[in-house]
Amino acid sequence: MGHGSDVHRFDSDTPCRLACLDWPSSPGLAGHSDGDAAAHAACDAMLTAAGLGDLGANFGASRPEWAGASGEALLRETVRRLGETRWRVVNLSVQIIGERPKIAPRRAEAEKAMTSVVGAPVRISATTTDGLGFTGRGEGLAATATALLYSVPA
Repeated sequence: MGHGSDVHRFDSDTPCRLACLDWPSSPGLAGHSDGDAAAHAACDAMLTAAGLGDLGANFGASRPEWAGASGEALLRETVRRLGETRWRVVNLSVQIIGERPKIAPRRAEAEKAMTSVVGAPVRISATTTDGLGFTGRGEGLAATATALLYSVPA
């Protein structure tokens, strides 16, 4: 089992990509890659559970080949790396924390998008911080994730 988290500030000069979906009514998220905090937290949780480090060690700013990469690409690569080390995903839980975009109207679509990439059930929840902190002020958003993996016998 592993836990991951990710945080990005809003950047109105970039398109918003979150949970492997485009959100045209919301400002984008700044980052080394596309800023998809949900996908990044999911990757972090899977990598941690498998003992493969964390998101930064695998795809961070010191790795120029991942600059601008989509969250979907990072998820696919994480799942590939898990497979190489004989780990498989049982399920993933992702919580998005922020005032926008509103997740509920597209929750099923986001779960389907992430599930198709991961190859295991991904469940998404969302919450606000009731106006508190950087997410409450609308400066950005955060995501946390928990991954359950199993090891495939040799």
